[in-house]
Amino acid sequence: MKFLPISFLILALATATALADDPSPLQDICVAINDLDSGVFVNGKFCKDPKQVTADDFLFMGLRNPGNTSNPLGFEATLAFVDQFPGLNTLGISMVRADFAPGGLSPPHTHPRGTEVVVVVEGTLLVGFVTSNQLNNTLFTKVLYKGDVFVFPIGLIHFQLNIGNTNALAFVIFSSQNPGLITIANTVFGAKPPISAEVLTKAFQVDKKVVDYLEEQFSYDNN
Repeated sequence: MKFLPISFLILALATATALADDPSPLQDICVAINDLDSGVFVNGKFCKDPKQVTADDFLFMGLRNPGNTSNPLGFEATLAFVDQFPGLNTLGISMVRADFAPGGLSPPHTHPRGTEVVVVVEGTLLVGFVTSNQLNNTLFTKVLYKGDVFVFPIGLIHFQLNIGNTNALAFVIFSSQNPGLITIANTVFGAKPPISAEVLTKAFQVDKKVVDYLEEQFSYDNN
């Protein structure tokens, strides 16, 4: 009986590991379909009748065209997550087309449900991620050129900046059909309703005027 708590611990760890990423599919295909008659939202989608599935369900053409980088960040992400590409449902992957104008920035952000791999197709990108407090918030950063690949571990804050004089293009692959996105500045200074000024001034050790200014900058959606 003295080994029973250890057995429970091992079982708990195994269960936590199994639930860390998208679950493995138990069927060949499960093309996502919205079931408007159901009020239940689960991690995934309802499956289309396999007899009604066609090759078109596994084709996505949304990454063909450049994104519009005429915005304050000079950056546009074109998503191919399960909501845009139903054929990805239960497969545990998704993609993004990332377009950068010269100086364009994908600002510090995190994906809570997926590891990210970026492949540079054109241009030069400065990329990096920061570890958690556990590893003293260490920055790992590199300059990437055409054909280079870099990985951002799941959940860690990371960024990409076009440091070249021309447009840059990268394709991004995630280990989840819906990796999620938390843009740090937007989340902290663009929360609705706003986070208490007392919290932000103390957390960032700045005057309330600075907080007010930053909240004004992020009153728009720049995702």
